Amino acid sequence: MSGPQVVLVGPMGVGKSTVGGMLAERLGCVFRDTDDDIVAAQGKAIAEIFVDDGEAHFRALEKAAVAAALADHDGILALGGGAVLDADSRALLAGHRVVYLSMDVEEAVQRTGLNVARPLLAVNPRKQWRELMEGRRHLYTEVASVVVATDGRSPDEVAQAVLDALELKQA
Repeated sequence: MSGPQVVLVGPMGVGKSTVGGMLAERLGCVFRDTDDDIVAAQGKAIAEIFVDDGEAHFRALEKAAVAAALADHDGILALGGGAVLDADSRALLAGHRVVYLSMDVEEAVQRTGLNVARPLLAVNPRKQWRELMEGRRHLYTEVASVVVATDGRSPDEVAQAVLDALELKQA
């Protein structure tokens, strides 16, 4: 299989970057995050891109970043929380080992509720998160090979659960 060994999807704050880094270390490969790719290419934070250029512009950048990373990265890849909104990006995920890291609303509020760097959760984070998930949960599930719940688990436990679910051996 060409492309990433594992692709992590899920909502903001679920731990894709943290768990992805741990998986890369355990599997002896490189971790990459498409949000980091966008920030590096644009020279500004995602929140700034949303404010300065709008969500549509950010989503176009995200779509290009996902396509590039799926084509040329062979390690662990984390996608931004909204990457699954794009039908072309979802189609590109077919045939990849995609893990949906899930969490419930209470866990999400604990992790992201007061984080001003989350532009889509700026007002009433609990309600906003529920609405985002209503629109995205089925998309995460659609692209996922497996679903791993993160609620009440440490990042280390989540990383191990991903390895177990995919039957991958540590390097």
